[in-house]
Amino acid sequence: MTDKKPREKVVAEITLTYLTQVAADAGRRLSHEEALAFLNQEGRAYDMWKCMMEAGEQYIKSCLRTRAAIPLLRPAANRGRVAV
Repeated sequence: MTDKKPREKVVAEITLTYLTQVAADAGRRLSHEEALAFLNQEGRAYDMWKCMMEAGEQYIKSCLRTRAAIPLLRPAANRGRVAV
């Protein structure tokens, strides 16, 4: 996992390397080519994307329901001083 930092966009991606690791955890070896074929077979990649989007929407809705206000962070005013 990467460090948490401010973001304007979230990108969720299933890489072939991650897919082969998940398969190995499930007791199934997949080559790079087999993983690619798996993702592109029967629209699986698109179905996974839709599931990730739906999960993201549910997460956002859950967070918004449990919090009364969303704090807005404002950058500190840049007040430069001039010496004469």
